[in-house]
Amino acid sequence: MDHVDHILIVDDDREIRELVGNYLKKNGLRTTVVADGRQMRAFLETTPVDLIVLDIMMPGDDGLLLCRELRAGKHKATPVLMLTARNDETDRILGLEMGADDYLVKPFAARELLARINAVLRRTRMLPPNLVVTEASRLLAFGRWRLDTSARHLLDADGTMVALSGAEYRLLRVFLDHPQRVLNRDQLLNLTQGRDADLFDRSIDLLVSRLRQRLLDDAREPAYIKTVRSEGYVFSLPVEILGDQS
Repeated sequence: MDHVDHILIVDDDREIRELVGNYLKKNGLRTTVVADGRQMRAFLETTPVDLIVLDIMMPGDDGLLLCRELRAGKHKATPVLMLTARNDETDRILGLEMGADDYLVKPFAARELLARINAVLRRTRMLPPNLVVTEASRLLAFGRWRLDTSARHLLDADGTMVALSGAEYRLLRVFLDHPQRVLNRDQLLNLTQGRDADLFDRSIDLLVSRLRQRLLDDAREPAYIKTVRSEGYVFSLPVEILGDQS
């Protein structure tokens, strides 16, 4: 029997969760709807799912806290698509930092949500092309830093580990796999999240800012990630691929 993807929808708005659940069901997906984090936890204790649609703005434990909890527990590999308020860039970037695989702003078309769900499911079942290039290597060296691609740790010149969020790691990997090449925002979003930017999307700019902070890169005169006016960003240093260090 062919596998039918099971989608868990977590939203305190009954109308939204029922409309979304019915639409996805009509389009060949198995759906379960719950109203809050308590119900989500109880359901996941007994039933595995293929993807979770998680609203950020909920009373009690909000979607950001629940996403962080999922990423720290036994469901850390389950894809999460977050629903956010329009123009709330802080929620978008925090959602990605907590480990969300994608986000969609409200109000949204059910057809777009279905397309995003299918795209996330495809991406999680295959290694993205941009991560294949150097995956066999354990360390990538650039400037005073090294990136351990196995442990996903950033190491400074003294070997001190700097933790990276999932979103920061994916963005850094894209830059390191395409050094000294200008990448626009659409390319960066497509390579890291498999989608294009919309008019109000500044998530890449915010992620670049946070990644610069991790690299101790001065935003006024950056040495690593430089802004190319009207074009995008470029990782300006060469990258050395080191062998297995184990």
